[in-house]
Amino acid sequence: MSATDTSCAIGLDVGGTKIAAGIVTFPSGKVHTKTTKPTHPQNGGDSVLEKVRGIAKSLIDISSRENMHPVGIGIGVAELVDLEGNITSGHTIKWVDVPVQAILEELSPTTVDADVRVAALGEARYGTGVEHESFVYVSVGTGIGSTLVQNGLPYGGARGNALIMGSSPLSTICTDCGSRLHPVLEEYSSGPAIVRRYTESGGKADKAQDVFRAARTNDQSAIEILVSAAESLGVSVAFLVNVLDPHAVIVGGGLGSARGIYFDRFVTSTRGHIWSETN
Repeated sequence: MSATDTSCAIGLDVGGTKIAAGIVTFPSGKVHTKTTKPTHPQNGGDSVLEKVRGIAKSLIDISSRENMHPVGIGIGVAELVDLEGNITSGHTIKWVDVPVQAILEELSPTTVDADVRVAALGEARYGTGVEHESFVYVSVGTGIGSTLVQNGLPYGGARGNALIMGSSPLSTICTDCGSRLHPVLEEYSSGPAIVRRYTESGGKADKAQDVFRAARTNDQSAIEILVSAAESLGVSVAFLVNVLDPHAVIVGGGLGSARGIYFDRFVTSTRGHIWSETN
């Protein structure tokens, strides 16, 4: 713990695959202790909440034993969260109408928000976003989401829903056959989508990293899937840039942080679809 730090908080990132948690000291923002456990959302919302509560309790006990001063719990959830901290979607974690914040406040004062906004706030306070008055944060991993950050604060919208980028269908008509299409970015460019598309092509993969490894061995199917996924992502991010005109785009998440062909094609596609030459 830094000599300047006077308190700490318990941070938890509750995703569809794993729960990442740690003790974060203030004002330095250093992560003192980290732990990761599988989420297993298929076991139900109550099971996930029990696991989250246990992790939070364990980290509070550790911080107290090490003479820190825990002041609260912060949770980022891979779902929609309204402006009062209520989870309003149950795509992966079944917490709709579950008083998550109230239950965890039995341990310590708690704030619940969407994971994308939480990550964007971290970038604004301690990361690349510090130097930008406005930026769009895009998270690419199990899901795909985004949020606008202005003057250090993520924009939640009127209802907390201002982060749905990858889940919205784009209804269109195929110019070749006339079929009505409903493509969804998250079902094409996210980690699980990349795995599904690769296995449907005859490849073997349990996670996106397996497809990346196959691409590095010159597996043409893996390369084509990563390129098409990245280029589609770039189209959507460029649309955000064209609408919002931020100072920067900051990309995070498991896939968003990966370098190589996926990221390179994503950047090229984004720049190629930005209308103004001054962006």
